Formats: sequence, structure tokens, C-alpha cells
Amino acid sequence: MQGKPNRDRALSMLGLATRSGNAASGGFATEQAVKRGKARLVIIAGDASDNTKKKFSNMCNFYRVPYAYYSDKESLGHAMGKEDRTCLAVTDEGLANSIRKHLVDSE
Repeated sequence: MQGKPNRDRALSMLGLATRSGNAASGGFATEQAVKRGKARLVIIAGDASDNTKKKFSNMCNFYRVPYAYYSDKESLGHAMGKEDRTCLAVTDEGLANSIRKHLVDSE
């Protein structure tokens, strides 16, 4: 039970990042954020296709952007107030660090 509040906190922080304009969501926007050096953290839905996971993990490794597999497409989209989201990039360093901390705590 201990992990559940942290998972919820990570999702609510993703909502905060979105509302504050510090998140890019969807495949194209996430890719652009990574390639332009704006992404501080990439989150890939745990239920994304193997191709999507491979594409974004390889891209993040190449550009040295931390990434995590987290939650599912529906939950990520809901947290951002949008439809299902396979991946997203957090562009604010402070928010990215806080979200990363909650992702680690929830495992």
C-alpha cells in the first residue's frame, strides 16, 4: 500500500507540469523535445508497444535524457487532461527531478 500514494503523486505532478507548460506529450512532441535538448525526463507508458519503447529508449540513451517506463497510456493521458498518451517529456529540471524521485519511491 505504501507505493500507491507516490504513484498518484507522480501522476499529479505530471498534471502540474502540463498545466504549467513544462511538458510535451505524444510521440512527435516528445521526440522534438528530446532532439532539441529541452527534455529533462521522458516517461513511456508501460503498455506502449515494444517498437515505441525501443524507439524512445534508444533516443533517450543517445541524447542522454533520463527516461522511465511508468503507468499506462490511459493513466498518463488522464493525468495530463488529454486522451491516451504513450509518451511524454518533462521540460523543467525541478519538476523532472521531483517526478523521478516519486517514480523511484513507487517501485
